[in-house]
Amino acid sequence: MGAYERLVHVPIEAQGTCAALQATVAAHLPRLEDLPAGPLKAFVAAMIARDPEADLAPLSDYQSSLSRLYSLLFVRDQNAQGEAYLECAYHCQSFNDEVIRHFARSLVHVHQQVLELPEAQVNSLCLLSDTHALQVGSLGRTVQAEDPLPRIEQRFAEQARLRPQALALSFEGQRLTYEMLDQQSSQWAHVLRAEGVAQGDLVGVCLERSLELVVMLLALLKAGATYVPLDPAYPAERLAYTVDNARIGLVVSSQAQFPGPVRLLSVQAIVERSVDYPPVAPVHTGDSQAPAYVIYTSGSTGKPKGVVVRHCNLLSLLIGTQDDFKLSASDTWTLFHSSAFDFSVWEMWGCLLTGGHLVVVPYWVSRSAREFHQLLVRERVTVLNQTPSAFSQLIDADEHSDEALALRLVVFGGEPLDAGMLVRWFDRHPESVCRMVNMFGITETTVHVTAQTITRREALQATRSVGRPVDGWHVYIMDEAGRLLPPGVSGEICVAGAGVALHYLNQPQLTAERFIEGPAHIGRLYRSGDKGRLRPDGRLEHLGRLDSQIKLRGFRIELDEIRSVLLQVNAVVAAAVVLNQGKPGDAASARLDAYIVLNGGSVQEVRQHAGKFLPEYMLPATFTVLDVLPLTANGKLDARALPAPALQGLAAAPSKKAGVVGDDVTQALVAIWETVLGVPVALDDNFFELGGNSLYAVRIDALLREQQLPSIPMREIYIQQTVRNLVAFLQAAEGEPSTAGV
Repeated sequence: MGAYERLVHVPIEAQGTCAALQATVAAHLPRLEDLPAGPLKAFVAAMIARDPEADLAPLSDYQSSLSRLYSLLFVRDQNAQGEAYLECAYHCQSFNDEVIRHFARSLVHVHQQVLELPEAQVNSLCLLSDTHALQVGSLGRTVQAEDPLPRIEQRFAEQARLRPQALALSFEGQRLTYEMLDQQSSQWAHVLRAEGVAQGDLVGVCLERSLELVVMLLALLKAGATYVPLDPAYPAERLAYTVDNARIGLVVSSQAQFPGPVRLLSVQAIVERSVDYPPVAPVHTGDSQAPAYVIYTSGSTGKPKGVVVRHCNLLSLLIGTQDDFKLSASDTWTLFHSSAFDFSVWEMWGCLLTGGHLVVVPYWVSRSAREFHQLLVRERVTVLNQTPSAFSQLIDADEHSDEALALRLVVFGGEPLDAGMLVRWFDRHPESVCRMVNMFGITETTVHVTAQTITRREALQATRSVGRPVDGWHVYIMDEAGRLLPPGVSGEICVAGAGVALHYLNQPQLTAERFIEGPAHIGRLYRSGDKGRLRPDGRLEHLGRLDSQIKLRGFRIELDEIRSVLLQVNAVVAAAVVLNQGKPGDAASARLDAYIVLNGGSVQEVRQHAGKFLPEYMLPATFTVLDVLPLTANGKLDARALPAPALQGLAAAPSKKAGVVGDDVTQALVAIWETVLGVPVALDDNFFELGGNSLYAVRIDALLREQQLPSIPMREIYIQQTVRNLVAFLQAAEGEPSTAGV
């Protein structure tokens, strides 16, 4: 490597020894550890004291030799007037000019404080001067007009007034215009009031995706209440905890029973009584600062936590994105996600508050990429919101279809995006026709925070940028002491601005830890626990988590919550849960692996207990029993020392394997399962206990079609769960006796 290509000079006002400055550099250089390392694979700083009166060779004489050893060289020098400065020399392929300039300014500011306050604690020193902090703070700050904001139902009512006969909502052949949706939700709101729902009450909604779900959520807002979505697929214990924690007195559900001491109100009863009320919304005095909904997310204490989001938060998100995304009444959206997942908030209200047509996707259609692709074609959907994991399956389905999509905008969220996976999409869909937007977001900051348009070029480069903040949202990078960090330096992503939620419901201590008051020029912000850095142009790079929280297929999961549930079993002495990626770049192979130390008991007992408390997406795919968990010298889990997980689950004892001698369909289905799951499969092995998931189910369906074998409806894989049961289902459908394993 040749001489340094770049030099940066920063004045040093305070004097001091070279050793003092060298100590400052050494202490703060690790902050650059996440930058691209360049050819040297490491960053090293060299300090050289230069006395202007000494007879020393010019810096250029020895800079070349040093440049072959060090990526970054710091030199404390003086000019002819005796003014000290810090000179930074570096290789431009390893560092960004502006990053080094900001970093050098920070070093000099810290150095001056060290000289002035030699006894000060390190964490008490400011990393940026006031002027520098304002400059850095402005990089991740966007502005939104501060006009008074309406409530969600008020914005919807305006859309209904403007386009009463336009199609608002559809589901499996059922359709509602804006006028019909407005009137029906108003009548339902009156019924809710008659049932004792008062302004500000929290009401649970436990309904499958349907027209009634959307009507009910709108009705609750019109009644002045706050809705708490409850996924009917969640275990009874989790539903009971949510109702108890939120102190919910009423749950609207289609189920005859509900866990916990709570009053149930059926949709059918509401429909029958609604005809007695006028199609005009009841009056209440709530404003846009009031809570609109509470969504429960995974919690590190072993219990989920409720995030309280206001009307103004959601309206701000809409205002901050509508012009950029060109959202209008000509758009058709899908409601693809569970109402208990905050992506659905964006899907529902992003569509209905801009006059679009919302297509509610049946649950089993959402599990099949092929059927979902057909729905997108049939309904001429223009705006699609997907997790990267789900979209990777949709790309496969699209490549096997000749039917044209009408998509103009795809928004990614819920989990990190590997931009490289979109190259295949761009091969069939030019970026000039369909815009691809990667959004980083958090439930506590109202679904989204930043937006990055992904072009073909950026897909080929596999960009790590998640873009700039949405208008009205502010992003800052801070260290563990809450100090603002300069661009290029990694730390905790903190979010301020219009999207910051109110608090965690009934958890004041956790609220005080995560929702904090930042410096005066920042105000209230949320500490995300995500690691990232700002680029000098204000774009954010997401670098993972600082704790045990992960995102798997779009779901936010606290590994410590799963661990806490496992430790509730008396026989479990110790437990650890890790995320493993079976095949690099393959979203479907990502899985949760549990490691347990048992004192009696069995894996099956632990698995059954976990299934009572954890939703399907949080259940470990494998349970491996160890004599002891490996620990580091500091007493922490040594994840790298964990053995390979017991991937076979209940799998395939030789005697069971020998039973696979049935018909061709049975043998083919076993072979397909083994290909997809990567483990031996016997007739009675459970798909999910072998590590199966929704993405693997899609692949099984695709392979069946490729091999021209009988198609299995996606729901039957979930219901039957074993090869033997699936073969019996196929043969029953054809009127033949089952021969699997005979």
